[in-house]
Amino acid sequence: MPIYAVTYTYTDDSAARDAVRPAHREFLGALIEQGINLVSGPFAEEYAPGALLLFRAADKQSALAATEKDPFRLNGLVSDVSVREWIPVLGPLADQLS
Repeated sequence: MPIYAVTYTYTDDSAARDAVRPAHREFLGALIEQGINLVSGPFAEEYAPGALLLFRAADKQSALAATEKDPFRLNGLVSDVSVREWIPVLGPLADQLS
């Protein structure tokens, strides 16, 4: 099954993100249990607020649909979501994802 790089761009409301983060992480944890979320995390503070999530999904639409009930999205804390298929080729992670 293909892997998709899902990129979130966050709004500037860091206080609201802090408040909703436990529910957001619980949601992403459930996606791990379902085999969808392979790895996810925020970008470092020196970059624009956002995150990268690597999802295993049947297609781009399924990867995007998996984010729709994310508490960050439901609370308007994500201003943009992009989804692109990602093909791991080299390195230890690529071997694990094949």
